[in-house]
Amino acid sequence: MQTATSPDAPHGVRQVAIGPERDGQRIDNALMTLLKGVPKSMIYRLLRTGQVRVNGKRAKPDTRLVDGDTLRIPPVRVAERPEGRGPAEGQVAEVADAVIFEDKHFLVIDKPAGVASHGGSGVSHGAIELLRAARPQEHLELVHRLDRDTSGVLVFARTRAGLTGLQAAIRAGEVTKQYLCLMLGHPSKAKFDVNAPLLKSVMQGGERMVRVADNGKPSLTFFREMEQYPSARLMQATLGTGRTHQIRVHAAHIGHPLAGDPKYGDREMNKRYREMGLNRMFLHASHMSFDLDGRAYSFSAPLPEELKDFLDTLAVKGKRLVYTREKSRTDGGAARHHGRYSRGANEVVQRQAAHVVGRPQQLAVA
Repeated sequence: MQTATSPDAPHGVRQVAIGPERDGQRIDNALMTLLKGVPKSMIYRLLRTGQVRVNGKRAKPDTRLVDGDTLRIPPVRVAERPEGRGPAEGQVAEVADAVIFEDKHFLVIDKPAGVASHGGSGVSHGAIELLRAARPQEHLELVHRLDRDTSGVLVFARTRAGLTGLQAAIRAGEVTKQYLCLMLGHPSKAKFDVNAPLLKSVMQGGERMVRVADNGKPSLTFFREMEQYPSARLMQATLGTGRTHQIRVHAAHIGHPLAGDPKYGDREMNKRYREMGLNRMFLHASHMSFDLDGRAYSFSAPLPEELKDFLDTLAVKGKRLVYTREKSRTDGGAARHHGRYSRGANEVVQRQAAHVVGRPQQLAVA
C-alpha cells in the first residue's frame, strides 16, 4: 500500500497513511516532500509546537516513520504562486516508454540522451519529474544520476528500503557500473586503468567543472577496448569510484577525450564528427548490477541506434580522419595495467577496485 492522504479538503487537517516507501524516513524529510513550497522554518515550527502528530502523539524532527503510521498534518497556508507549465505530453511519454525493469523496490529506465536526471539549473523537468507525471499515484525517488547528455541505465526507488539500501551499496563500492564510450585516438594498450584524483569546482552560473588535482578525491576508472575505428576506439569503462564527470575527465587526462564531449573534448574533432552525424556525446551507461537483500539485480541497455549508426558511418567515411593529441599517459604515470595502482591510491579505491574487477564483464553493444 502506497502512502495515501485522507480525502479532506486541502486546506483542512490531513490524515496521511504511511506506506512502505516511507518506512524509516525521518518525519521532517517526509514533510518537505508532502508540503511542497512550505519553507523549512515553518515545517520545523509545526513540529516544535506539536501540530504535527504521528498516531496521535507529538513528534520530533528526527522521528522515523513506520509503515502503517497515521501522520496528522495541520492546515498550512502557502502563498499563491503562478502555476509553472507542466511537462509536454511527448516528454512524459518518451520517459514512460523507456522503462526496462520494475519490481517492488525499483523502476529502471534506459534514459534518452538530452533528458536530465532531475530538474534544476535551467531544466524544468528531468527524468524523475517526468516519471512522476506519468505515474502520479506512485512514490518514486532518484537513486543516482546520469549527466544530461549520457544515455542508459538510470535507477529509481519505489520504496524507502530500496532507496537507502542501494545508496548504501553505492557508497560502499558494491555496485558495478559500466559504460560504453568512444575515445578519440588510439590508446597504446587495450586494457588499462586511470587512477587520478578529481577536484570539482562550481563556476559562476552553477556550471560544474572537474579537473585532475592532487587535492581531489581518489578516483579510479578501468578501460577496456571493445572495437577499433578510424581515429577512435570504442571502449568499455567500468567505474572503480563514482565521481562527477569521472569517465570524461579521466579520458581527457590521458589524451583521449570522448567523442562529442562539449566540455572536456576536442573542439575540432567534435565538429568533424557532427558533420558525420554525431550530435551528442558518445557516452552510454550500458550496465549496472548489485546485490540487495539476497537478490542479485542486473540491468543492461543496448547502445542507442543513433550511436550504432554513427559507428557504421565512421567505419566507412572516417578513414582519412586523424586525431592529433598530446602524448598518451597510458604507458605510465596516472594510467596502469589492471592490478597495479598509481602511487597514493588509498585503501578505499583499492577495495572498490577489487570488487569491480571481480565482476564478470557485461557487453551491450548490439
